[in-house]
Amino acid sequence: VQLVESGGGLVQAGGSLRLSCAASGSTSSINTMGWYRQAPGKQRELVAGITRVLGRTAYADSVKGRFTISRDTAKNTMYLQMNTLKPEDTAVYYCNAQDYSGAYYWGQGTQVTVSS
Repeated sequence: VQLVESGGGLVQAGGSLRLSCAASGSTSSINTMGWYRQAPGKQRELVAGITRVLGRTAYADSVKGRFTISRDTAKNTMYLQMNTLKPEDTAVYYCNAQDYSGAYYWGQGTQVTVSS
């Protein structure tokens, strides 16, 4: 499985961005997908997750009500709509997929910077 993120950038506080993650390869083996982020000097953390087949979602408390994760199974693409962005959302955002064997796959990351 290969994952390619896009959509990061610089935005002012209160603004919005949408991240995309395109999956290729053995996409039918994917069980769950998610977005993680890592800010400088901090550990990588899970932001939101979604199951590929049923589309069940889960969110970190820090983004509930502001971020929405979704997927388009026909396009093998996952999205993260980020609204009401805050400076503390600044981080490199990584796309992740886990297959049914438990193997993890990562994208290259995309930078999101929120200015105050």
